[in-house]
Amino acid sequence: MLDPNEKLASVGENGSTARGIRPLVSLLLPAFNEEAILEPNVGRIVEYIRDLEDRFRWQIVIIDDGSADDTGKIADACARSHEAVHVVHHAHNRGLGEAIKTGVENSSGDYLIVLDVDLSYDVGHIGKLLDELEATDADIVLASPYMKGGSIGNVPRLRRTLSIWANWFLSLVAHGRLSTLTCMVRGYKGDFARALVLRSTSMEIMPETVYKTMIMRGHLRQIPAHLDWGAQAKGGERKSSMRMFRQIVGTLLSGFLFRPFMFFVLPGLLLLVFSLWVNVWMTIHFFDALAVAPEGAAVDAFSWAVAQAYAEYPHTFIVGLLSLMLSVQLISLGILALQSKSYFEELFYLGSMVGKEVRPDVRNDSPAQK
Repeated sequence: MLDPNEKLASVGENGSTARGIRPLVSLLLPAFNEEAILEPNVGRIVEYIRDLEDRFRWQIVIIDDGSADDTGKIADACARSHEAVHVVHHAHNRGLGEAIKTGVENSSGDYLIVLDVDLSYDVGHIGKLLDELEATDADIVLASPYMKGGSIGNVPRLRRTLSIWANWFLSLVAHGRLSTLTCMVRGYKGDFARALVLRSTSMEIMPETVYKTMIMRGHLRQIPAHLDWGAQAKGGERKSSMRMFRQIVGTLLSGFLFRPFMFFVLPGLLLLVFSLWVNVWMTIHFFDALAVAPEGAAVDAFSWAVAQAYAEYPHTFIVGLLSLMLSVQLISLGILALQSKSYFEELFYLGSMVGKEVRPDVRNDSPAQK
């Protein structure tokens, strides 16, 4: 971690425009085992952001997430070469989510831009994200390759298919307004990002951020993005580091976080329809048996008909009654999950609002502020 008494430099610290001091942009670069590409790609980012110095001051925070190669040493060398480049080291690999949280904690920008250090989203997205943040006053802007105007290139078919389906599923449970919830490349309003309380340590932090932004009534926007795993990104063929099974499970859990009742109520309703269909046949079998019941007391006739129908169609009775019981249980769990979600969101919102009132100005106290 950075020395809490250290203040990070930014380029153009004393610069101003006719409107006043230019906004400070903090570029966050999580890095794990990126020794082959870190130095040249940081150079490309610096070269690009310098062209925006008439509008923004800027600083870069590299988060070395416990790399096993020379990523940390190269990051330190970049910091020595560029005054506004700074490095935070994790002693061991803690995951992408923790790296992003560390970057946010050690930033002080009015705007934060999180980039993938391999530049599979090229540096031009920095300016586009900043334009959208300023034009719309959004709290978070997502770079989406899946919306109209976006594109995907050189991504393996299986990885691409899973990503498309995962984002379609998450978009569905998140009311369908966003075409992607898993993208890492995003722009944030600095104060808003620092106020969010996040728990995820890996890729699940992406949909979690969106979910908690919705709870906080934050303004979410997205822009078309171009994702390219071609030679530009890695200087060669890129391999996915995503663990497929873990990512699938994480996507399902994230979907549950957004709308847990869907995982109970929808299956419960489908099972209820099936149960009613089976029970209709159970009733038909009962009346068929009742029609041929021997003469006698009415109670005896009804009992005989039930026994006769069950003897001839035991599976209909068993399946019908069990499916009815299970459907009622699932629907009940869905209602309880909806109630619990409502309580959680209300408490999270209230806790965050209280935290805003008692929390000191993080930009003044941040070690990243000069």
